[in-house]
Amino acid sequence: MSIISMIPYTYVERKIKRTQKVTIQHSKDMRLYPDNIQTENHCFHINSIFDISYKCVSKESGFLYLHTNQGMFAYTIHTDPAAFIAAYKDIKKKG
Repeated sequence: MSIISMIPYTYVERKIKRTQKVTIQHSKDMRLYPDNIQTENHCFHINSIFDISYKCVSKESGFLYLHTNQGMFAYTIHTDPAAFIAAYKDIKKKG
């Protein structure tokens, strides 16, 4: 199945190693397919997603929210999500 759109997102992992706290920032891709959206740990069927929204928090980053029947999932992104959101809305419109 071909990818329609893709957007990178990041998440932070914090660990305690011996006597110091270690923070690791991971970068992954969210992929939009004709029938689902896949992240590193989740696969959301397109019909289980009610909406996608974006909240800018600084010039460099913002939160992309997936509103689903399993709850709301927030992803930190550092690029403009307009093309990704438009591609999702186009799929939903076509039904």
